[in-house]
Amino acid sequence: MSSFSVAFHNRGDVRVLELKGELDAHTATEFEEAIEMCKSNREFRIIIDGEHLAYISSAGLGVFMAFVEEIRAEDGDIKIAALTPKVFNVFDLLGFPMLFDIVGTVEEAVQLFTAGHKADDQSNH
Repeated sequence: MSSFSVAFHNRGDVRVLELKGELDAHTATEFEEAIEMCKSNREFRIIIDGEHLAYISSAGLGVFMAFVEEIRAEDGDIKIAALTPKVFNVFDLLGFPMLFDIVGTVEEAVQLFTAGHKADDQSNH
């Protein structure tokens, strides 16, 4: 079974979800529950910290797609930060940089929120 965890912390009024391990069909539910928790707490400014994300499958990518419209409808966004090159390549192959802000560090993602950028304003990486 895959090892996966989500840790929560805040950077100002932005909620950071730090993903660790392998996000796949067996662990995607845990990630879904983490985003649902953010939604129920009315936290719609979300950064996914992927520095310790070792692997992502299509099931994991599907979680991003399942929630992004709902989050943006609440004037929020999901920004993705600190992916390893291996994991970034999966996002890139499927066109995620055209849909999401993907930046090198959590701090850069926080700055995008404070500047008011959305994914259609710019693409980074």
